[in-house]
Amino acid sequence: MSADPKRASRLRWSCRRGLLELDLVLEKFLENRLPLLTEEELDSFEKLLLLPDNDILDLAMGRAEISDPALGKIVDWLRV
Repeated sequence: MSADPKRASRLRWSCRRGLLELDLVLEKFLENRLPLLTEEELDSFEKLLLLPDNDILDLAMGRAEISDPALGKIVDWLRV
């Protein structure tokens, strides 16, 4: 399943962050995973994007563990 074009565009815009390292991680994720995400996974990804940049980067780099199980799969994919 794929995100509708408006939602995909909004997600791409939301992935433009203040940290270059995080931008690179999120860009790779969008290229590889966005077309494959289910609606539930898209919801989880949007929830993840509400976190502060440093928290997302720490999760993606494995320096922090996720406390919300709904975000676990997304974080695992970010770490690949």
